[in-house]
Amino acid sequence: MSFGIEDSDRMVDGWVRQAQERATKYQAMAERFAEMSVTERSADGTVELTVSSKGILTDLRISEQAGARRMAEVSAEVMRTLQRAQSRIPELLQDVLTETVGTQDGVANHVVDEAKKTFPEPPEDEEAESDAMMMRFDAEITDDPEPTSPPPPSQRPSAPPPRRPRRDDDDDDGMQDSIYS
Repeated sequence: MSFGIEDSDRMVDGWVRQAQERATKYQAMAERFAEMSVTERSADGTVELTVSSKGILTDLRISEQAGARRMAEVSAEVMRTLQRAQSRIPELLQDVLTETVGTQDGVANHVVDEAKKTFPEPPEDEEAESDAMMMRFDAEITDDPEPTSPPPPSQRPSAPPPRRPRRDDDDDDGMQDSIYS
């Protein structure tokens, strides 16, 4: 069996064609994924938010009924909802990769694994953890019996140091006579 130049050309052409097909698939995957977003709503409906496929908050809506709650509770609900929305991004990415590139691609699988590290699943016991954080936050605020007085101001000199009087013939070059006169 001989291997000639024509066989080499066919092999190289096949590699180029495969690389171009793969690049086209990855481009389609990137375009589809960039257009996606995730919208999540809190369990009580007070918070609704949307994140881009990169996990960036693009919309936040807080209902009027949230006004009856403490701001610490509302902000904790926003953060829980945000984390739940972001944790759905790897699933979206997996779906897009399956449709465009396929699941057998090692690079694609690595991309999904990295997305799972960047946007992990939220803790299961979110509410209890949030309540514990609020309790610690409240304790820091309410346990301070008296505000501490600010430190005394630093000692400043009463007047700036005296300046050297300027002479009329002083042209700031250190020389009394100019070389140009």
